[in-house]
Amino acid sequence: MYMAGMRRSGYILVSVLCVISLLATTMTLAADRFVSGIDDLPLMPGLKEIDGSATVFSKPEGRIVEVTATGAVSRDAVRAFYDRTLPELGWRQQAAGSWQRENERLRFDLRDDKKGLVIQFSLTPR
Repeated sequence: MYMAGMRRSGYILVSVLCVISLLATTMTLAADRFVSGIDDLPLMPGLKEIDGSATVFSKPEGRIVEVTATGAVSRDAVRAFYDRTLPELGWRQQAAGSWQRENERLRFDLRDDKKGLVIQFSLTPR
C-alpha cells in the first residue's frame, strides 16, 4: 500500500512538472514575438499584427515605423503590459501612450473595433 501511494505521488509530481514546463514554454514563445520593424518592442500576448500594416522608413534623422495590431484585450491590460515592459527596455514615459528613448519617440494609440482593441504603434525620430 505504501509503495502504491509513492508511485501515485511520483506520477502526480511528473504531471505537475510537465504542466509547468508547458506553461513556461508557452510564456517564452509569447514573449518572443516582437513588433515588425521595431526589433526590441515586444508584441503583447493576445495581440496580433494586422497583415500588411507595417510601414518602415529610414532617414538620416532616424527611422519611422508604423504598425497596427489587434486583439481581444482590454485597454488597461495593454497599458499595464507596456508600462511594465518599456522601462526595462530603456524607454521613459512622457505621457499616456507616449515614450522616449535616446533620439526616438514611441507612441501607441488605442481604439475599439468590432473585433476587439486596435493599437497603432508609431516610432519616429525625436
